[in-house]
Amino acid sequence: MSEIRLRLENVQRRFRTEAGELPVLTGAELTISAGEIVALVAPSGTGKSTLLHLAGLLERPDSGEVHVGGKPTVGLKDEARSALRGQAIGFVYQFHHLLPEFTALENIVLPQMAIGAAEKPAAERGRELLARFGLASREGHRPGRLSGGEQQRVAIARALANRPGLLLADEPTGNLDVATSDKVFSELLEAVRGAGVGALIATHNPDLARRMDRVVTLKDGRVVDA
Repeated sequence: MSEIRLRLENVQRRFRTEAGELPVLTGAELTISAGEIVALVAPSGTGKSTLLHLAGLLERPDSGEVHVGGKPTVGLKDEARSALRGQAIGFVYQFHHLLPEFTALENIVLPQMAIGAAEKPAAERGRELLARFGLASREGHRPGRLSGGEQQRVAIARALANRPGLLLADEPTGNLDVATSDKVFSELLEAVRGAGVGALIATHNPDLARRMDRVVTLKDGRVVDA
């Protein structure tokens, strides 16, 4: 049986508004196994970002439990949650969010050093990932000298640098043209599957969603098969 990378159990989340409480998630359940890539396709305003934030330990649910790598997280203190997030979860966003003053290699090295890696092995890991994405010759370039596709490849490499068990992505190629998006997404899928990472990828693109292992959506605050 595959190792479980993410499990949401009866997760509920509501927000206070001027009109009263707004329920967003009302008992969300989701399990993602190692090597499984799940597409999250849902209209804006249905709780997609909230679900990703809860899975990524950026928010706490009002009730329910979020297991990451088999570990329950809701009761953890903030410091322990941050440490687990840095070690076990990789994030890719629509915009690359690379640090502009650092090179491509340094952008991949820094997250590793943040969780205690020594500089030399972190740089070796960074070069390995840059080569994996065809960017070996770009390691000394700052983001401003990279194309959009190259920037997003560096962002994906950064997300995988700490060998996370879980990858969360929000429209990871949504800022790229169609041809570049298709190529970068293919590279993302190959890298994630090859590393045995479980992934939850939010996308509005049905063609990209069909290339994943299964597709889920949000309906009335719950996760359902699309």
